[in-house]
Amino acid sequence: MTVLRHQVPIEKYHGTGNDFIVVDAAESVPDRPAFATTYCDRETGVGHVDSARTDVDSARTGADGVLFLSLEARYSPPRVVMTLVQPDGSIAAMCGNGARVAAAWAAERTGATELMIDTPAGTRRAMVEGDDVTIEMGVPAFAPRAVPLSRETELVEEDVEGLTVTAVNTGVPHAVALVDDVDSVTLGSVAPAVRCAGVFPEGANVTLASRADSGPPGTTDDEVPRFRQRTYERGVEGETRSCGTGAVAVAAVAKRLDRLGGHDAVTVTPPGGDLRITVPDGGAATLSGPAVREFESELETVVRSA
Repeated sequence: MTVLRHQVPIEKYHGTGNDFIVVDAAESVPDRPAFATTYCDRETGVGHVDSARTDVDSARTGADGVLFLSLEARYSPPRVVMTLVQPDGSIAAMCGNGARVAAAWAAERTGATELMIDTPAGTRRAMVEGDDVTIEMGVPAFAPRAVPLSRETELVEEDVEGLTVTAVNTGVPHAVALVDDVDSVTLGSVAPAVRCAGVFPEGANVTLASRADSGPPGTTDDEVPRFRQRTYERGVEGETRSCGTGAVAVAAVAKRLDRLGGHDAVTVTPPGGDLRITVPDGGAATLSGPAVREFESELETVVRSA
């Protein structure tokens, strides 16, 4: 057995603090789960391994996942096949911020402002305007088989492991709890039991939200409902600075529970910054916000041959 080591070109992006290592899928990475587990580590991952380089901002070590992206530029609009490998080595069916990053990455290469992102959860249309990216997220689903749930009835404002949650799928399953103050809940203590509760046969992300003040009087935001958000992500197994599917889940649940005052537009603010969501009746939700390129580098991977 011959062990060969080679360098894989990567880029680092983030969407409101939800950060990703981006790899062109044409690059050879034989063991994608091991690559993700190694370089997403928050103590020893990307950033830490580049700390000797002066051209890399290593202020934040690790990442929330690795995006393997395959660009099909011959289509109009261009298409990107997106595979997100999470820090635990699993593959996520959908990631809102990841899809926005994929669109920004492809726009940089093609100059296109409209792109199609192919994910395991379906194909999503993206629009790019500078650093701002809007992605269609599909129709939020509350049906038990769609979430999925281990029962035949919807789960709406019920107690699950001590937290009152509503279950919705926005590309991945979320258990959403509307609370008085997201900062008053110790997310790392309450979320793991809900994430692994028996009612969620495939597990669930656990998202907290609390109503926030609208924008200053006289501004365009003064009528738009606002919520603060925190999410414990399945696959990351911890809290992230932002979660796009979670932000859409907050908006969908708030609308389902008649907390939006008749509005379809919502601003949701995770720790990493503002995200803008629309949840039209019977239509696809949209997610908008910044997608920012941080740096490029190279990371080592191992190829074994006979």
